[in-house]
Amino acid sequence: MKKPQDKVKLFEEKQVRAIWDEKADKWWFSIIDIISVLTEQADYTKSRKYWSVLKLRLKKEGSELTTNCSQLKMQAADGKRYLTDVADTEQVLRLIQSIPSKKAEPFKMWLAKVGNERIDETVDPELSIERAIQSYRRLGYSENWINQRIKSIEVRKALTDEWDKSGVQGEEYATLTDLMSKTWSDMTTREYKRHKGLTKESLRDNMTNTELVLNMLAEVAATEISIARQPTGFDESADVAREGAKTAKVARKQLEKSTGRSAISSLNAKSKKGLR
Repeated sequence: MKKPQDKVKLFEEKQVRAIWDEKADKWWFSIIDIISVLTEQADYTKSRKYWSVLKLRLKKEGSELTTNCSQLKMQAADGKRYLTDVADTEQVLRLIQSIPSKKAEPFKMWLAKVGNERIDETVDPELSIERAIQSYRRLGYSENWINQRIKSIEVRKALTDEWDKSGVQGEEYATLTDLMSKTWSDMTTREYKRHKGLTKESLRDNMTNTELVLNMLAEVAATEISIARQPTGFDESADVAREGAKTAKVARKQLEKSTGRSAISSLNAKSKKGLR
């Protein structure tokens, strides 16, 4: 199911049509709109022609961008919906690199900066943790919440390392994550995000301290059980994941019984009460 959103402010004061793809959990942006902004073309006919020429050039360069682009129906100026070439965030950033434009330059500089940071983090992984801490501080999270969040990253890494050892691959990681979430919280990741009013945002960045702790308990338990049992393949790892998550469900139910309120909150980072 796709949720259409007619306009999204992306480049300065200009508007770019976008559609939120709930199944794929990402945004699709109108390529023609992006080209119109970057080339400062008000005439959509010229923008479409520019895109046609650019596609031919990219194909000659061996780029897979044009092959991987999709088409979705988007509302046009006349109010009707037409099939439109769209790109996801990664493809948009690749597209920007191919368009000579002063408006594109800030994005190109940002990409270079991010690339350099990722190389630095490969050499010294502690840098990525420090950058995460600084980012959370700038966003106004409390030191207590930040400590919990950083610890949750460490716990998650230990669990995925165990899944990797057992032979879990590709989308199976997401399936196991959903299984654990459903077991301890009674909601899949997507349902949990919907409960908090989220779309693309990180679920864990929008969890309360209590939710983070319960989620960590599920993952720590699953990791310890995995170490003890040494599961092989997805099915055995799923059994371990489910059993680990049950530990957190028991803790959650006991906490709710003691407090008389749900341990699962609808609060997110933008809520008035916040998670700080």
